[in-house]
Amino acid sequence: VQLQASGGGLVQTGGSLNLSCAASGFSFANYDIGWFRQDPRRERDGVSCISHTDGSTFYKESVKGRFAYSRDAARNTVYLQMNSLRPEDTAVYYCAASSSVISSTLASETAYAYWGQGTLVTVSS
Repeated sequence: VQLQASGGGLVQTGGSLNLSCAASGFSFANYDIGWFRQDPRRERDGVSCISHTDGSTFYKESVKGRFAYSRDAARNTVYLQMNSLRPEDTAVYYCAASSSVISSTLASETAYAYWGQGTLVTVSS
């Protein structure tokens, strides 16, 4: 089981990025997916998490209306479209997956068994 995250980069405030997370060894269709981020000053935070088992979703309050999750089943890839980026969005972004996440723990990093390597997003002011 492997996850490969990509799409990070340097962008100005107000810009957009579309992160990708490709899976190999399993199908995203049967897994719960989380996008997390971490900067050096904070713990890793859940940003956008989706349960494909019961349909529940989580978006971090500060990204609601700006970030959106999507999935391409044919490519076995999930995406995080990030718009109206702010300097405080600067972090390493990770995708994670697990076969069964309890809804109440959807945004908890300990609920996820598989992790990608992270992709750096830097938003300049």
